[in-house]
Amino acid sequence: MKDPRLIIKKALLSEKGSLLKEKENKYIFVVDKGANKIEIKKAIESLFKVKVKDVRTMINHGKIKKVRFGLEGPKPDWKKAIVRLEKDNNIEIFEAV
Repeated sequence: MKDPRLIIKKALLSEKGSLLKEKENKYIFVVDKGANKIEIKKAIESLFKVKVKDVRTMINHGKIKKVRFGLEGPKPDWKKAIVRLEKDNNIEIFEAV
């Protein structure tokens, strides 16, 4: 198994993510593009010492952004995972202010 810190890149903190956390006990993470659901589940369980119920993944395609002098350049594609935890499990994620 790969190192869990290489699979889970960061927690995605957004308004939608905080609503999912409160209502459905789901957390959103940016993960490695080559990771599958089983690897993501094992990485979350080993890093945060929680039980994962299920994992959903999606690849977000990078947008075309304008850079200097009117040129266009692509942003990279990235993968995110929505992880639902078992009942009575939670992860403490702190936002940097």
